[in-house]
Formats: sequence, C-alpha cells, structure tokens
Amino acid sequence: MTPHVREEGDVEGLMGQFRSYLTKKGLKSTRQRDIIAERFFSHTGHVSIEELLGLARQDHPRIGYATVYRTLKLLTECGLAAERRFGEGQTMYEAAGDLEHHDHLICVECGHVLEFHNEDIEREQERVARSFGFTVIRHRHELYGLCPRARGIKGGSCPGDEARAAHHGTS
Repeated sequence: MTPHVREEGDVEGLMGQFRSYLTKKGLKSTRQRDIIAERFFSHTGHVSIEELLGLARQDHPRIGYATVYRTLKLLTECGLAAERRFGEGQTMYEAAGDLEHHDHLICVECGHVLEFHNEDIEREQERVARSFGFTVIRHRHELYGLCPRARGIKGGSCPGDEARAAHHGTS
C-alpha cells in the first residue's frame, strides 16, 4: 500500500478526539503536539519516530525527538495510534482502526515494511486453526526477507524508496 494523504475532515475529527483526551487528562494542547499529531494523522501507513520527527520539523524545526516520542505515547494511550514492533527493535506507528486487517512484508536489510492483504492466506489460517479446534481471536502475520535491491537484483528497487518518493511528491 502506498502512503497517501488522509482527508482534511478526517484529520480534524482525529485532532478533536486527541484534544479531548488531553483535556480529560489535564494536559495542554501545545503547538508542537498539534503539529506532530496533524502530521501523524495526515500520513497513512507505518511511520517511525524518526520519520515523524522529520515531517514535524518541516513545520517547526525545533521540535525534538522526546516531544515526538511523548506525543506518540499519548496517541497510543488514547487509542488513536497503534504501536507495531517489527524485527529487532524496529518500532513503527499507524493510526489505530485506520485500515482493515493487513499483514506485513519486512525487509531485514533496509527495514521497509510493506502492507498486504491476501484472502487465501486468511482462509488457510482459519482452516488450520479449526483443524486443531482453535478459534482465532486476532493474529499478526509478518514475513521477513529482502527487498529486490537488498537481494542484489540488477535494476531492483526498494519499495521503500518508491513509497518515500510518492509521499514527498517526487518520482
């Protein structure tokens, strides 16, 4: 899935929910928190703290790593963000409830995370679970491997480069 921009009305609604949560917790809605949350809600797909920091600094160059970290923690606590851990220590965030169920392909070299959904895989997981008398409540499917560039394929590209170019409006 290529990242795209969320509708402005959706972002405003999510911002309203976030501000309500802050008020309920007795916390202030600061300009820096608002910028970080707006950038987070405007981005779809997975984003790391470092990527969100870069996005937020486009609007406010003095935003610090700790402020992004704390804001993501608040967004996660109030249920507006979901933390995803991939591989060894790679933590990414995505808007909670934003997408239908999806699985992940993760490049162990460049760290790019590609989302996908495959009905055949979903049906097979259910069939296997039933064969053992098991009822699946939730699951996480992560496939670790190498993107074409990491595998050394001549002319192979990294899907992460394509996603970053699309997000930044370049090709």
